[in-house]
Amino acid sequence: MLHPLIADPSATRHILKKFKLRAVKGLGQNFLIDADIVNKIVAEAEICAGEDVLEIGAGIGTLTQGLLEAGANVTAIELDKKLPAVLKETLAGYENFRLVEGDVLKINLSELMPRPFKVAANLPYYITTQILLTLLEKNLPATKIVTMVQKEVAERMTAAPGSKIYGALSVAVQFRSEPRIAFEVPPESFLPQPEVTSAVVVCDVRKPPFEVDEEFFFKVVRTAFAQRRKTLLNSLACFGKEKILASGIDVKRRAETLSLEEFAALCNFLEG
Repeated sequence: MLHPLIADPSATRHILKKFKLRAVKGLGQNFLIDADIVNKIVAEAEICAGEDVLEIGAGIGTLTQGLLEAGANVTAIELDKKLPAVLKETLAGYENFRLVEGDVLKINLSELMPRPFKVAANLPYYITTQILLTLLEKNLPATKIVTMVQKEVAERMTAAPGSKIYGALSVAVQFRSEPRIAFEVPPESFLPQPEVTSAVVVCDVRKPPFEVDEEFFFKVVRTAFAQRRKTLLNSLACFGKEKILASGIDVKRRAETLSLEEFAALCNFLEG
């Protein structure tokens, strides 16, 4: 190991004090201080030496260090302008590290990561859903996504049709991957401690299980769940009520009751 372990309470406090840093609540910052959690995330990512890994929100380099030590070629995106100077010190000497300063939602990820890659990230809680949808809807060459999110979000990602928490995120994640909750992470694993329990979700990315125009599919799904208490006839009225009625689906149903297969069949009919 090139540097002392960052995933340690005293080491993290030292770094924060040295660089006069505070966790920025608006950026959803909570610094991971549990080395066991870092090791478990790296293990779930199944890193092979030389693999490309994208990390979103590198922070002070806690998870990054674990990924680099596993032999990954890490590209880390960091929005906080104060942190690149920290990362250049905490991760100095790692030749397999590349830092990109900016907003992941505004960066062309296809150009940044043109080859197959994995994602490993402790996502900022305030923007988790937007980032996940960006990763899943852009048809990127990601093969696995290992991400730490709020437990509530993890449950939404893996929710089944008919559940009150089944929604657009559930459909998007399950359309492009096979997700599972690997383990939970207690608040005391962070500095400062968040008010919620976190969970690590592993998404094994695969080809969509149904032939469908993906852009149109996601448009229909987002529209259907935008007013989730409405029936399909009303929530999808913008696609033509006559077509909805002719689709053969029970138009009195709500979006939360439709399986991936039913969404795909409906999309193919509407587009046909």
